[in-house]
Amino acid sequence: MSSESLKFEKAGPIATITLNRPEKHNTIQADMTLAFDEALRAANRDNEVKVIVVQGAGDSFCAGFDFSNGLEHAKVFQEEGYDPGLDVYRSVNSLTGGIPIYMGLWRGLKPTIAKVHGWCLGAGSEMALCADLVLASHDARFGTPYARVWGCHLSGMWIYRLGLAKAKYYALTGEWVSGKQAADMELINFSHPLEELDERVNALAEKLAKIPMAQLAAMKLIVTQAYDNMGLQGTQLLGPIIDSIMRNTPEGLEFVRVAATQGVKEAVARRDGPFGDYSQAPPDEKPRKRSALRREQRRSP
Repeated sequence: MSSESLKFEKAGPIATITLNRPEKHNTIQADMTLAFDEALRAANRDNEVKVIVVQGAGDSFCAGFDFSNGLEHAKVFQEEGYDPGLDVYRSVNSLTGGIPIYMGLWRGLKPTIAKVHGWCLGAGSEMALCADLVLASHDARFGTPYARVWGCHLSGMWIYRLGLAKAKYYALTGEWVSGKQAADMELINFSHPLEELDERVNALAEKLAKIPMAQLAAMKLIVTQAYDNMGLQGTQLLGPIIDSIMRNTPEGLEFVRVAATQGVKEAVARRDGPFGDYSQAPPDEKPRKRSALRREQRRSP
């Protein structure tokens, strides 16, 4: 199941899936999504595994979809020869679409935990919020910059995890929230200092692993079914269809043209500049880097 872009490891009853493009903040390409699907299926088929943890290598969980290099890795998104029917087919197909695959975290009956640090943006936030339990560092950043250009809510988790007032606010503004804010508003379960995050997630996974598998599955099923009854699945069908439309508005097409011709940094600078957040935030408002933390820990006596 492991590949260049994703690692799969098992330690007793706990399986760990690691997004492994740290040099690109673990941004998503098609091969990563397919490997993610294979790893999820393997963990669910393995009778020894009780709990599945998802994390990101390097300094971020996942900064969203990779729209660098003129989208050369995703022809279905490219302007030239764009086929809207094929786009919809691939995005909502349960065997090829990213959101149906990430929802394996939710629909599989083994408990899943997302361990979030650094940037958790766009499709990366959709992935994390599909997990049953989400733990983050206080200074992590959750956000949907696609709310401003080139996208739409996909999984519906930014809606169903929040009440109406907050869901509407963040959908319309695209503002980020810190890991601590996300926990306080119950978008996620808990936040902890970055130094403690690994230990806290391990402790939770080990606690769940002490419970019989059938009992875990039963309790997960009854909760997820309640949310399905609220219309979650219908929202997830509509979201990727609207997303495909919003990627092809004049503004959406200009966004990826700038990324292709002038670089991703220029594209996101234009997107974020008016708001002074994400790429254009002051350094002290951005997430701490785990790599810097580890260097500090090595220097400590």
